[in-house]
Amino acid sequence: MKKLVLGTVIFVVSGWGVGLTAQDPPRPRSAPPTIDATRVSAVPTLDGNVLSDPAWRNVEPAVGFWQTEPVEGAPASEATEVRIVFDDRTLYVGVICYDSEPEEVFASDSRRDASLDETDSFQFILDTFRDRQNGVVFGTNPAGVEYDGQLTRRGAGSGLESGGATGGFNLNWDGAWEVRTQVHYEGWSAEFAIPFRTLRYGLGSEQEWGINFQRNIRRKNETVFWAPLSRQYNLHRLQVAGTVGGVEPPKQRNLKVTPYALGKVRDLESDPDVDWTGEFGADAKYNVTGGLTLDATYNTDFAQVEADIQQINLDRFNLFFPEKRPFFLENAGFFTVGNPGQTEVFFSRRIGISDGGAPIPIYGGGRLSGKVGSFNNVGLLMMQTESLEQEGIPSNNFAVARFSRELPNRSSIGGIFTNRQGTGSLAGDDDYNRTFALDGNLGIGEYANVSGFVAKSSTPDLTDDDHAFRVAAEYNKPSWRLSGYYGEVAANFNPEAGFLRRSDFREIGAGIFFRLRHVLGFQEVRPHTWYQGYWNFDGFHETGKWHNDIHWDFKGSHQIHTGVNITREGVLDEFRIWADPKDPTEEVRVQPGTYDHIELSMSGFTNRGAPISLGFRLTAGGFFGGDRFLVGPSARWRLGGRFNGEVQLSRNKIDLPGGDFVANLARFRVNYSFSPRISLRALVQYNNRSGTWSSNVRFSWLQAANTGLFIVYNDTRGEMGVDFPSDRALIVKFSRMIDLLN
Repeated sequence: MKKLVLGTVIFVVSGWGVGLTAQDPPRPRSAPPTIDATRVSAVPTLDGNVLSDPAWRNVEPAVGFWQTEPVEGAPASEATEVRIVFDDRTLYVGVICYDSEPEEVFASDSRRDASLDETDSFQFILDTFRDRQNGVVFGTNPAGVEYDGQLTRRGAGSGLESGGATGGFNLNWDGAWEVRTQVHYEGWSAEFAIPFRTLRYGLGSEQEWGINFQRNIRRKNETVFWAPLSRQYNLHRLQVAGTVGGVEPPKQRNLKVTPYALGKVRDLESDPDVDWTGEFGADAKYNVTGGLTLDATYNTDFAQVEADIQQINLDRFNLFFPEKRPFFLENAGFFTVGNPGQTEVFFSRRIGISDGGAPIPIYGGGRLSGKVGSFNNVGLLMMQTESLEQEGIPSNNFAVARFSRELPNRSSIGGIFTNRQGTGSLAGDDDYNRTFALDGNLGIGEYANVSGFVAKSSTPDLTDDDHAFRVAAEYNKPSWRLSGYYGEVAANFNPEAGFLRRSDFREIGAGIFFRLRHVLGFQEVRPHTWYQGYWNFDGFHETGKWHNDIHWDFKGSHQIHTGVNITREGVLDEFRIWADPKDPTEEVRVQPGTYDHIELSMSGFTNRGAPISLGFRLTAGGFFGGDRFLVGPSARWRLGGRFNGEVQLSRNKIDLPGGDFVANLARFRVNYSFSPRISLRALVQYNNRSGTWSSNVRFSWLQAANTGLFIVYNDTRGEMGVDFPSDRALIVKFSRMIDLLN
């Protein structure tokens, strides 16, 4: 009865909102816009000064931008001009962002890949193969931040159902390019210099590429595009992108070697001797064709990678930590098959990292990936790890083969094969695991999409019940979205080169999401309801959640989310949910049973573009037969575009029939940018579940493609009273990209 009443309320509110929604002007329905790139003999001086640089003077600009926010389909309130020129080696993009109040132009951050959402910014996407599904994004803000990322498969895996996997849009991809900016009396301007060798493209002396431009005017909360978009889409919607013609890229001739040298001193409390070590290694990149790249690595090292963001596990399933290591990020989306963050056939983090998170040395390996023709994607990966004799972990060889073909109207079909083979003296005779999968996507009309995969694993001593599949459908209109899915993961499905959050289940999910504009004075109101449930193959209901929520977007960029969740947890086997790190014998366990609860939730944040932004998260309700109260305050601050910081706290107070406990997680992050390429960052975390403090401090002086000088200090230690040996390390690493053919 409660479910019926609540569903009726949501439906009535949604309908009432629809009735009050102001009608936005229809967006332009003309053909996608075009721009010509111009060959020049005198290239621009890269200083951000587009207004007076003669290289731009006689080049016809792209103009005529259209809003998606705040008024969909309306002309941009401020003018923007974009020009494109090139020479034999480099593509240049010059943009003038005119502003009637240039003193109000600001940038919130200048570190590489900092978010461009909460600042004045400009970005563009290039679809160099014109397949309308894959591309690269470049962007900046008035502080000159270098922002880039790689789009694969239309960004699939980065939406509402995503678990944060690398599939879709890969922000951690770093190319070799430069940008300079200036703020002036007309607004601000930027000049991009992108070497052709950073891009991948097909054959042909003169080419047409897909392209679109996006500008954010932060003080107005305005987002505008050159090729107009409906508000449910973003820059990744390549199907409606414009065209840049007249591009004459050179034949790909690219061989880059990136050697590194590393020195490390480590002080372990459990070892009386301080460990001094030195290492060297190298990565290499060679363009086999214009679209196909061969990458090789020797003695692979990831010392400069930021530490993982800690999590507290309050259920009986695996936690997901995303891949951050640079070598595995190139074309990572091509290898993604499955349900990101939940059921992934291949997950590169399984290479070189143990189940407990400890690093396993990697001898080296190679990857051949990219395009064959305009519509065929291929990926071949081979990596060899070392053994850890003290832990009894054998060396392993990982092999992955991936193929997919792009089809018309956002559609595609493909397959993947993975193999993990134990090698060396610690490996047994049958130490292997293999997984096979097929996947596909079908675009129907402008708004509908159906996707899915089917997979089977092969593991010694595990026979039958080793399959997994999932099919999902979505209909995405500007004012509402309807989605649903069904999937299975059998008990013996075991992708040892992949990731499983949980296994032995059938799942079903469905929901509807509304976008209501200009309701009751709000910029947008988004009521939505969805259900997600898991059953085992005996029909036992293990997990169920009916989520009902409304997102309230204020015109001043504040947001509040209000929700009600109706949950079910079916526990078949007793499990430990908490143990005191000071005395592990003091623990709290959850007993078998079915637990039905209701919880209330509220979250929100103030304008994230302001110098100080505050946020909060509250959840209160039933939890495994008891109660849980979660409070999670946060704060972000910035001083100009150089200094910014963030603090986040999470406190779970849980009262269960088996005992009471408090789970605390705290995170403090600060960054100072001396310039867009020189920065000092610190991340400090506290986790009372493990009873540890950890800190990661990094100084970076970047050169091309995220190479350069890195000085890293890591420190992990137990809090007072916790038997946890401290581990401190200071690492100095220098790497340099050497282009042998250019």
